Formats: sequence, structure tokens, C-alpha cells
Amino acid sequence: MLDAEAWGAECCGERRDAAESRQRILDAARALFAERGVEPVSMYEVGRAAGVGQGTLYRRYEHKGALCGALLHESAGRFSEEVRVRLEGDDGPALEKLMYLLQRLAGFNEENAPLLGAIRDAAGGERRRERYHNPFYQWLRETAKMLLEIAVERREIPPLDTEYAADASLAPLNIDLYLYQRQELGMDRGRMTAAMRRLVLEGLKGSG
Repeated sequence: MLDAEAWGAECCGERRDAAESRQRILDAARALFAERGVEPVSMYEVGRAAGVGQGTLYRRYEHKGALCGALLHESAGRFSEEVRVRLEGDDGPALEKLMYLLQRLAGFNEENAPLLGAIRDAAGGERRRERYHNPFYQWLRETAKMLLEIAVERREIPPLDTEYAADASLAPLNIDLYLYQRQELGMDRGRMTAAMRRLVLEGLKGSG
């Protein structure tokens, strides 16, 4: 499993003035987003509130999605550590561990929907695939793949392509689909995770 600190290298080796500037930007963005919501706040307003020039702001965070990603860092770290501790301390079936991961990821989506939505909105053109290369998704993918491999080894499920199945298991929790189902279709989280359990777990058991 990837270490929870895999995406924590931003601060390493950073000059003190650069670190202070970064912290002012993040503090300003966090305060503005808490007051007005993520969508209405512009990068210009963040820079002005942080007391940094637009050039400095955009050198650090080239678009709003990147800024939101930096704010998401703490939540992602707590999430990954919680999941790691739970999985390492649980000797139960690997498929149940996978379901735990997916249920907790639904909660993570719920708690961080505005930031995740802003990251999605910033992902145009070549940036559309960035979400699949960021360390957090890679950690989720490797964790899901590991659990699927264990499930195959223990004969909880028939042999399958775990490389593909890891992405497919996470796909129902893509933030676009999640927000569409939650906000436009009015599905509650319990309904969604119950359906996911049947679709993913039962589907995997019958995958042979």
C-alpha cells in the first residue's frame, strides 16, 4: 500500500519565504471558500486576500483546481491513514475490506464535494486525465488492486484482471457521477453504497 505521505512532498526543501507565501495563499483560500463557497471565489480574490501578486499565485498554483488540490491534501492524508490502520488491523475477507474502502471514499466525496467539484471543473483539455495520475488516486487504485489480488489468492473471487478491476471498482465514485446521483437524482449515500455493494461485490464473485 502506498504511504500516506506519498503526496506530502510539496513542502520539502522549501525556502522559508516561499513556505510563508504558500501558507498565506492556502489560509486565504480556505477562509474565502468557507465564507462564500468555492465556485464564486476567483483566483484574483485569493491572491489579493493573501497579499501576494498574481504572478506569485499562478507560479504556485497554475489554476483553481490545483489550489483546491492543495487544500484537499490534509483531508486526503487523514483519510488514507484511517484506511491504512483499518485495513492492516482487519483479518477479514479482502472483499469486505474493499467495500470498506469504497464506503469511506463515498464519505470523503461527501465531505469534500466543493473542492472535488472545483478540481473537476478545472480539468479541461489535457488536464482531464490529471485526476488519474495524482498521488491520491494512484494510492486508491493500488489499494483496491492489492485487495483484489488478495481476494483472488484466497479464492474469494475467480481469477480476473485486477489492473482493470481496480479502476472499475472505483469508477462509481468518480466525483462527476457521484454529484449527479446525489444532487440531481436525489439519491442518498446509503442507497448508493448499498447498490454499489451488490454491483461490485456480487459482480466480482460471479466474474468467472
